[in-house]
Amino acid sequence: MESHVRHFFAGHAVEIGEYDLGPGRRAAVPDLHVMQIGPGPRGSSWAFVTVGCWSAVNHDGHGLEFVMTAQRRDRAIVDLLAMVAFYHVTHALDHWHCMPIGAPWLPGSACDHLLVSLPYLHGPDLETCALPEGHARILWLLPITTEEKDFRIEHGTDALEERFDEAGIDPTDPFRESVV
Repeated sequence: MESHVRHFFAGHAVEIGEYDLGPGRRAAVPDLHVMQIGPGPRGSSWAFVTVGCWSAVNHDGHGLEFVMTAQRRDRAIVDLLAMVAFYHVTHALDHWHCMPIGAPWLPGSACDHLLVSLPYLHGPDLETCALPEGHARILWLLPITTEEKDFRIEHGTDALEERFDEAGIDPTDPFRESVV
């Protein structure tokens, strides 16, 4: 997994950090690490990728990891990814799922939910990581507002994504306006 992410982000600075989940949560996601990828040839934003969700939750060798993208490096994003990893173990997140995060994704943001989506900012080359025992699919955690989540429930994910496209949102901007 780490090799796949490093290859994809060749030319970017990459750091791998462990996260202190505490003993109970650490038992649920024992191998969790978060890769922090600095700006570089693939883009001017920071990317944060989980490593360890796949080994905690996979079905016949097929499981998920998650990527978030932000304008700056922030410990709050690492904390959020650790929360998502634990949530995933107990709730089995998947493509198009939405989860509340109980607070803004970064201070001052109106986005308080995460939409599990395809990694549009990075493309399909990041999405699938072949592993000897199967594969990991890396899905994007897109911060959205409560109103956007409600719109998605009423009108569907495609309609919400059309709104994002029409508005030309910067998904890395924690202060972006809601499209609803």
